[in-house]
Amino acid sequence: MRKDRLAAPCVFDGPINGQCFRAYVEQQLVPVLKPGDIVIMDNLGSHKSAAIRQAIKAAGARLWFLPPYSPDLNPIEQAFSKIKHWMRNAQKRTIDDTWRHIGGLVETIRPDECANYLRNAGYASDKR
Repeated sequence: MRKDRLAAPCVFDGPINGQCFRAYVEQQLVPVLKPGDIVIMDNLGSHKSAAIRQAIKAAGARLWFLPPYSPDLNPIEQAFSKIKHWMRNAQKRTIDDTWRHIGGLVETIRPDECANYLRNAGYASDKR
């Protein structure tokens, strides 16, 4: 998440294991990272692999791990909460309908919402 958009959104069909997460980081996240970016992650084991750390650092980004059991410090959780709410309300019943709908929902998260999610999680920015 950036202050004005969701960066590198991706949806997986099923649970995410270390292999899936590594592919996401290398193929989706790293290409949009810029030197000085900060990547915030929880303490899931697959997030802490040497390959993940190396890929993010090679892009010039810093990696911050949240304290255990602190989803309130992860701004993306607020966006996920909103998307999950919309998905429940939409009541899509087929996999194809679900995939199409969720792809559109990601695009509806507004820049001001992203900035608010970051601020609510305690991350202030003086950059405009």
